[in-house]
Amino acid sequence: QVQLQASGPGLVKPSQTLSLTCTVSGGSITTSYYAWSWIRQPPGKGLEWMGVIHYDGSTYYSPSLKSRTSISRDTSKNQFSLQLSSETPEDTAVYYCYSDYVLVGSWGQGTQVTVSS
Repeated sequence: QVQLQASGPGLVKPSQTLSLTCTVSGGSITTSYYAWSWIRQPPGKGLEWMGVIHYDGSTYYSPSLKSRTSISRDTSKNQFSLQLSSETPEDTAVYYCYSDYVLVGSWGQGTQVTVSS
């Protein structure tokens, strides 16, 4: 089973772009049928799926975040990344990376991101 480790800045200023990276071990991000997602949970709220990059590099985004979200990958480092632009305090959340392989999921440990000046 794969292991995922999210990393990135804990504090982002409003209007800046958040960049997070998920490092994957125990398997390749290009292995067929794997899907690699970003999910977040604002304080006191439920989980929000943000987007996914598939093993073949195809991406899909939540309609509500599509205009501000980009997910990419670095196959040489076995990593995938999230960029979320035009940050506001409402983007404060714990951000998780998540893998899905034929309905078997694995979660990273989550990383807290606070948007504040």
